[in-house]
Amino acid sequence: MSFTSFARRSLLAGARTRCYSTAQPAAPKANSNLPAILIGVGAASLAGYWYLDSRAAPVKTKQEKSPLDPQNFKDFKLKKVEPYNHNTARFVFELPNNEASLIPITSCLVVKSSDPEALKTKDGKPVIRPYTPVSESDHAGELVLLIKKYDTGVMSKHIHDLKPGDSLSMKGPIAKFPYKANEFDQVALIGGGSGITPLYQLLTHALPDKSNKTKFKLIYANISEDDILLRKELDDLKAKYPATFDVLYVVDKAPAGWAGGVGYVNKDLIKANVGPAELKEKVKIFICGPPGQVNAVAGKKDGMKQGAVGGVLKELGYTEDQVFKF
Repeated sequence: MSFTSFARRSLLAGARTRCYSTAQPAAPKANSNLPAILIGVGAASLAGYWYLDSRAAPVKTKQEKSPLDPQNFKDFKLKKVEPYNHNTARFVFELPNNEASLIPITSCLVVKSSDPEALKTKDGKPVIRPYTPVSESDHAGELVLLIKKYDTGVMSKHIHDLKPGDSLSMKGPIAKFPYKANEFDQVALIGGGSGITPLYQLLTHALPDKSNKTKFKLIYANISEDDILLRKELDDLKAKYPATFDVLYVVDKAPAGWAGGVGYVNKDLIKANVGPAELKEKVKIFICGPPGQVNAVAGKKDGMKQGAVGGVLKELGYTEDQVFKF
């Protein structure tokens, strides 16, 4: 290495040494308000976010009470009428504050005219009739009744004469049967005409329950195929729950190519589709329909009481514990 190169490297090394050895110690850090400022800004941002978020998505309180009253009649306004077939329509009633009816399973409501002078019995008392909604218990803002107009039905005629904006007086809910999931191995549902509504209510409650193991069989009788109510909904349930639900439609007047039952719900039809009475507490039969059908199949009701089992079911050996008449 030449003398010149050695001298140059020595001078550079010295310069570096002096730079480090003569550097002044760092000045002590002055007190800073930065952390406090950052905390304040963060708090303000969170507050602003909470305010905007609360405005965009207000917290909805859980509804605890039904707008219906089980002790007193209340008027509810008819929102719209949706024709269903030649003698049946859906009547959609408005519930206040967008509330749900909260009607429990196997329960109904009773109705009377909002005009105290409109419908009266021979002894001057208001005509009162029970109906089971077809809308879900948690359906917000509306209560839907599916009502068939009968020639001798005083109340059904009155309701079919209502126009949107009119009101109907209702009281409920009124509990009918304390249904429990999987209490029975088999449940037979025998319905006629508009008596399908409480049976449909039971099905839409029980079948979607993932724990349900009970097998349901519906025998639904009508005058003609055109009279079958909720057919699409029932067929959809059968398609969705094939392992736990089946339906047999029965008509008096069968069209060409009809694959269902024909005639009345008789002994042979029940024996072929309902679990035998020997199953005891494992089988339950629910029935709802015109009085004539109920009398022939299960015996007459005793007012609000069940009454003794009669008709076809008695002949087949079923007991009062195995039969319930809506």
